[in-house]
Amino acid sequence: MTIGHELLKILNKLYEPSGFVETKFKRYDIAFKTDEAGRPILLFIGKKDENGKIKGERFARRLTFSDDGQIVKDHWDNKGEINNN
Repeated sequence: MTIGHELLKILNKLYEPSGFVETKFKRYDIAFKTDEAGRPILLFIGKKDENGKIKGERFARRLTFSDDGQIVKDHWDNKGEINNN
């Protein structure tokens, strides 16, 4: 699975710093953790089970900053399947 443009629109917004956001995206349940600036950095996407845990895939965001604090690279890496047994 890859992250498409529509999902990137959600992930490029700022949220509560150092928080955890759960929502729906199309037919998927998504949850993501944010960094101290409120940028999503860890994404879980799939379907929630009866315990509320998402079974699907996990993505981690790589951000590289310049010396003046501007984002130079912004990339999401697929870290594989999550089962939450």
